[in-house]
Amino acid sequence: MLEKVDLTKKMDKEHYKEIIEELQIKLSSLERQVRQLKIPVIIVFEGWGASGKGTLINKLILPLDPRNFNVYATNYLSEEEKSKPFLWRFWVKTPERGRIAIFDKSWYRRTLVERMDNGIKGKELSSSFEDIKSFEKALADDGNVILKFFLHISKKEQNRRFKELESNSSTAWRVNKEDIKHHEQYDDYIKIIDEMIEKTDDSFAPWTVIESSDSRFATVKVFTLVIKALQEKVDEYNSKKEKKSAISQSVGEASIINSTTLDIVDLTKTVEKNEYKSKLKEYQQRIRDLEHEIYTKKIPVMICYEGWDASGKGGNIKRVTENLDPRGYEVIPVGAPTELENSHHYLWRFWNKIPKAGHINIFDRTWYGRVLVEKIEGFCSEEEWKRSYNEINDMETQLTNFGVVIVKFWLQIDKDEQLRRFKERESIPSKNWKITEDDWRNRDKWDQYEGAANEMLLRTSTTYAPWTIVESNDKYYARLKVLKTVIDAIEKKL
Repeated sequence: MLEKVDLTKKMDKEHYKEIIEELQIKLSSLERQVRQLKIPVIIVFEGWGASGKGTLINKLILPLDPRNFNVYATNYLSEEEKSKPFLWRFWVKTPERGRIAIFDKSWYRRTLVERMDNGIKGKELSSSFEDIKSFEKALADDGNVILKFFLHISKKEQNRRFKELESNSSTAWRVNKEDIKHHEQYDDYIKIIDEMIEKTDDSFAPWTVIESSDSRFATVKVFTLVIKALQEKVDEYNSKKEKKSAISQSVGEASIINSTTLDIVDLTKTVEKNEYKSKLKEYQQRIRDLEHEIYTKKIPVMICYEGWDASGKGGNIKRVTENLDPRGYEVIPVGAPTELENSHHYLWRFWNKIPKAGHINIFDRTWYGRVLVEKIEGFCSEEEWKRSYNEINDMETQLTNFGVVIVKFWLQIDKDEQLRRFKERESIPSKNWKITEDDWRNRDKWDQYEGAANEMLLRTSTTYAPWTIVESNDKYYARLKVLKTVIDAIEKKL
């Protein structure tokens, strides 16, 4: 495809001067509207070395309010970035609603430079393409405008520019050994760039090749396309009536399959106290040993808790962590999102909490709040929670592809046991803080929450990140089952 691009396109200086000021004014006006309407914008610049990415980005941001955008240069991986899935460093830089994020090279480094230099191929390469597509689709579905530009110049032009840079002592540093090596691989690079564009050119995140032999032509083309995309999104927002979904008929749709997953859980399972104490000591010692093993082998672990109020999540987490080295794990309590978290895609706050290789993160409630409390209470639209199942499965796929061990627990109790525990909490002064009005209010919606939980379990229990339902009427039994399940999952990975 790139070989067929006309690189002779030019724009004379006078024509450029006539139109660039008008384009800058339009872009500045649209930026203000984007900010007011809280539309997040992502602009990606990829291209050959010396194709003018830095210069073009400088021209693009000139008319923008410097308080409202960020420019990120993507270069070599830091040690922290190496210890996380490759999309982590981009998820955490996705813009707040109303802000603009500009990437000078991006997540496509994975399918370009890393592919060429490190020989990424086969399943690893195809999963990288899939991860990128699901990443961009999740952001686009959440309202992000995504523009992707590839700045194209010929091999001859690149060589000329490199020599020009090298001839000046103040710019020679901009040409390094990697640039020269990649220039020599130009013909091979064209093939993988074509494949990259072919596999990731989607309506929600389209690629545009920018003919960059002439900087004025390239600048005007980029300005024009950015203005067009922003104007279309602004018009869409202005014409669209807000749809704040209250609870629709489909909320009760755990009847989707008239599922009775939770109804058939055997809650009579118990364990004697003496056996509990003996097994608890054994399991806690084993998990302590495993903590050391995963640290040395750089395996990240995520332990995720969902379940009914008063189902014993806190006590369960305490027994998992009681014998662990506190430097090797973190417990993350998940409550209502903050204002900052609400200004991003709902998964953003969880990507910020991904454990680095060799560490354990324990989530007391999780991203599944999207299809539980947010769904039931109408905090997100029906369209949003319905697509969340796929978004969550995609995220967990990306994490497990990186090597993360994901262990997910649903702590199940019956309605009578919950009532008993609520009353116990109310009657004991030291436990009063554990019971709130929200707990009682949620209890009144037991059937709706049960339906939502059934649907969640069925749609998101996968071979790579399965749910474990923990029979939790007996806390001793529940604690041992969780510990044993975590141990088995880590041992299987090892």
